[in-house]
Amino acid sequence: MTRGTREVAEELLARIAKGDHEHTAALFAEPVDWALTWPKEGHPAAPWIRDRSSLADVADHFRGLADHHVAERNDSVVSRIVVDGSDAVILGELRQTARSTGIAFTSPFALYLVVENGLITKWVVYEDSLTVARAHAGS
Repeated sequence: MTRGTREVAEELLARIAKGDHEHTAALFAEPVDWALTWPKEGHPAAPWIRDRSSLADVADHFRGLADHHVAERNDSVVSRIVVDGSDAVILGELRQTARSTGIAFTSPFALYLVVENGLITKWVVYEDSLTVARAHAGS
């Protein structure tokens, strides 16, 4: 039986919280349509934030995210999951600390997912990229 959209979204959050990056990546289709609200050229202080398409890329994203943040100081919260058919929107607030600078930051976020046949086929994150970049650059 194929998992539904809400079940996949909730499982994604659980796997991210556990830090098992390959297991998290297994929830994605290959290729995945991956987008972030960052300039295409990226930012040198946040190298993990870039386009992705393969399962290896997805696992690498979550590894990079973990490597650049202090896990013990992560207090991110999800406030709502909205599901409409194959679409899901996860709303919340990132509360993290940049490992390189020790700067704590918060940012509201919205994560848009499309789930088809039990796998995530589209991933779009909306966040305050300026706040994230400044925390990691030390400014």
